Amino acid sequence: MAAVSRTDLLAWVNELLQLNYTKVEQCGTGAAYCQIVDSIYGDVPMTRVKMNAKHEYEFVANFKVLQNVFKAKKIDKPILIERLVKCKMQDNLEFLQWMKRFWDSNYGGQGYDPVARRRGASTDTPATIAPLSGPRSTSGLSSSRQPNEAVQNLQAQLREMSTHMEGLEKERDFYFAKLRDIEILVQQQVEALEAAGQQDDTLKEIQKILYSTEEGFEVPDTVAPVEEEETF
Repeated sequence: MAAVSRTDLLAWVNELLQLNYTKVEQCGTGAAYCQIVDSIYGDVPMTRVKMNAKHEYEFVANFKVLQNVFKAKKIDKPILIERLVKCKMQDNLEFLQWMKRFWDSNYGGQGYDPVARRRGASTDTPATIAPLSGPRSTSGLSSSRQPNEAVQNLQAQLREMSTHMEGLEKERDFYFAKLRDIEILVQQQVEALEAAGQQDDTLKEIQKILYSTEEGFEVPDTVAPVEEEETF
């Protein structure tokens, strides 16, 4: 199959996802790739995709979402995250060409509302994305201004990271509260069954999942089993 031109690829992406990309490099944020795959399967967690990502750590987070989807769908295609997030034209052109071939082979023709799927999230991605560069000149006002600009850019990134972390903490607390409610409900049901001389294997399996830990994580000896989740 002949390679699709940059112009045609951009037109396809913009039409499919209702975007206004002007350069293939803008796909290096990872957001468009995630939504292209979502248009095929309809179950990519788009709430975790930052459509207006402007910093490399946000690009990486988007690609991690894509990587998890590829793994879940058993899509045998390496994602060279460290290269794609640099927003270089050639790397993203090659990946976007592959993505177009994959879409052509797997899209079922079903209706797709990209704006609704991303819940109207802003897609204001910079037209020019490049890593923060060092000073190019050591003379006059230019050399003194660039370090200040670099500091301001870093401070802006830190503020955005702080906001992002706050959101993650709220999400963690939200799901922890739900798991805690489930844990209490299961424990009460197990105790009631045991008092009646009965048991439920499904409830036991649920408890096993609730009390399991990641490899390398150890629950302190002083913590009772019912409190294990509170150590997170």
